[in-house]
Amino acid sequence: MSQLKLVSVDHPEVPSLAISTRLRSQLVYFMTPRDTPGIADLGENEYWLAGSEVARWLNDGVLLLVSPLDTENMTEIELSEEQEVFLGWLDKHQVQHIRVVE
Repeated sequence: MSQLKLVSVDHPEVPSLAISTRLRSQLVYFMTPRDTPGIADLGENEYWLAGSEVARWLNDGVLLLVSPLDTENMTEIELSEEQEVFLGWLDKHQVQHIRVVE
């Protein structure tokens, strides 16, 4: 299996970031909903992550998740090392629009 990578769509000059299959499956936790006004049209395997949210997650060191079984309560999850590296890459390069490639 080839290595998964994230590439910046909005800043193509930014070096890609290698990611694990685990982080690939977690990208949905961080993505801005596709129907949010003002975000770019997204292609297959593309995600938009609002810069303000990225900065907040890095600052807080946690992510709030809503359970599909209990939408009234959120669970606070501490960021993993790989998630911090990922968010740091986004923040450092001011990337919001990413694509997953193999």
